[in-house]
Amino acid sequence: VQLVDSGGGLVQPGGSLRLSCAASGFTFRNYAMSWYRQAPGKERESVAFIDSSGGSTHYASFVGGRFTISRDNAKNTVYLQMNSLKPEDTAVYYCKNPGYNVWGQGTQVTVSS
Repeated sequence: VQLVDSGGGLVQPGGSLRLSCAASGFTFRNYAMSWYRQAPGKERESVAFIDSSGGSTHYASFVGGRFTISRDNAKNTVYLQMNSLKPEDTAVYYCKNPGYNVWGQGTQVTVSS
């Protein structure tokens, strides 16, 4: 089971990024997926969740309608579209397969002018 995170980078406040998580080693379409983040000096926190079909999603309150989690089961990939980014969104973002308790390696998102 492997998850590979990508798409992070440096973006100005108000900008957008799309994170991707490519999955392998399991039947992707059968599993819910999640995105988490961890800022320096803080605990890892949940950002978003999507069920196996993509029909149900949940977000942390701090997202405030700015992020969208989605998945493409044909491509074994889950995405996190992040808009209206703020400096406090700076963190390493990780995808997770909760069923296997497996994490991606993380991708750094830095929001700064």
